[in-house]
Amino acid sequence: MQAPARTESSQDVALNVAGVDMLADPAGALFHEAAQMLIVADLHLEKGSAFAQRARMLPPFDTRETLARLDRLIRRYAPRAVACLGDSFHDGQAALRLDDADRAEIGRLTGAVDDWIWVEGNHDPAPPVELGGRTVAELALGPLVLRHIPTEGGAPGELAGHLHPVARVRARGRAMRRRCFATNGDHAVLPAFGAYAGGLNVCDAAFARVFGGRPDAWIMGESRVWPVTAGKLCGD
Repeated sequence: MQAPARTESSQDVALNVAGVDMLADPAGALFHEAAQMLIVADLHLEKGSAFAQRARMLPPFDTRETLARLDRLIRRYAPRAVACLGDSFHDGQAALRLDDADRAEIGRLTGAVDDWIWVEGNHDPAPPVELGGRTVAELALGPLVLRHIPTEGGAPGELAGHLHPVARVRARGRAMRRRCFATNGDHAVLPAFGAYAGGLNVCDAAFARVFGGRPDAWIMGESRVWPVTAGKLCGD
């Protein structure tokens, strides 16, 4: 795997997919500089309220936290466009459970950029139009294609979500498990951005079906992303 190029910010490294360099942010987003597009996946807004309906009580602030993290990235990169790669809402009724403040914040964010794209996910095939932005099944961006569910066997230039990749590594007798970008350089799966979104180890067979083997992991640290080759990763 090619060593990452350092950028002007110590927090970012350049992740190359199908010949396109994008900045990998430790918050779990990609920034496509040429297109001025911020790309995130799997916000799963209102997951907490969905759990509450099934008597699984969690603090009901996941939507607010996720939106605040997204707002910080928009302020940092000042993108022209934002693309959310599906499952932005945890279920088809999630938008109805938004409180007024969170609903207003989503409208403010979608209106803060020239183009906000909701890519359809399996949890939210029809994001609500009243919150702003536009909905697409997938989006072509030069040699890249942005969609929710990754293609079995992979597709050149594919950026997807859905699998919520996490990586586990051992060092000095200790193990660390964190969200990550999974990639083989030809296509990639983004980490889940949502505060309550879980994760699937990249050593799982689901990733082998996408990448033809174990992918490399770009692990989200506190202040930067750390690339780790497939051979150094371990299962749960």
